[in-house]
Amino acid sequence: MGYWKSKVLPKIKKVFEKKDTKKSAAAAEACKSFDESKEHITKEFEEKKTELQPKVIEIYEASSVEIKALVKEPKEPGLKKHSVAVHKFIEELVKIEFPGSKPVSEASSKYGPALIPGPVFFVFEKVSTFIVTEEKAEPTPEAATTATEEREIVLEEEKKEEVVEKKEEEGKKEEVVEKIEEEKKEVVVEAEKAEPTATTT
Repeated sequence: MGYWKSKVLPKIKKVFEKKDTKKSAAAAEACKSFDESKEHITKEFEEKKTELQPKVIEIYEASSVEIKALVKEPKEPGLKKHSVAVHKFIEELVKIEFPGSKPVSEASSKYGPALIPGPVFFVFEKVSTFIVTEEKAEPTPEAATTATEEREIVLEEEKKEEVVEKKEEEGKKEEVVEKIEEEKKEVVVEAEKAEPTATTT
């Protein structure tokens, strides 16, 4: 056991360290190469934007909650944790010929998404432009609530106006009834005055 720990284990560690160093260096080179092509990718993205939107939204909607969260808020710990799902998502983008997705997918296959965060997040950033637009187009629950409250206020005001109008109408009716009553009294009084005159003659 002592021989294993002192002789064999250190050699295995060195082999893996060399592999990791080579892998990291190759991944860094892939990131550098991708950075140089960003301008071309952005130009291609702008040209295909309208055509890509429905396809991207469809892929995004079919993705897991973790991927949706990473697209909205790209974070390296999340990239490491969900590297398999990230790679799968990028492969789906390759199928619709999303600009920049192919070199990112190839690098991801070789080194893993965690070693190429820059290119992965660049693609995610482009994807998020469609998602943000889509979400803004949908009314938020708060906005819907505000609209409902405004409608309720308007309805309440209308009801109040109706009540006031009814009261005014009732007041007018009462005035008319009072006038009719007064007119009736006047007629009776006049009739009573007319009766004694008729008897004297």
